[in-house]
Amino acid sequence: MGVTLDLRQAIIQRVHDKENDELYDIIDGSVDGDEKALPGLGVLFEIIWKNTDAKEQNHMVETLKQHLH
Repeated sequence: MGVTLDLRQAIIQRVHDKENDELYDIIDGSVDGDEKALPGLGVLFEIIWKNTDAKEQNHMVETLKQHLH
């Protein structure tokens, strides 16, 4: 479990002081990219999820569901 926390912290540290446009570029460049980027996207999504209200979470789930079928 220590490795997971280290990975989270490394990803958070990498993006901590980035401007909005830099964060956008990091996310946009990782989507459909190398599978090595998936853990980073997961950490960023976790932060978004934890800081989003239930209505927005439900919207994200609905969007996901629509695109899985």
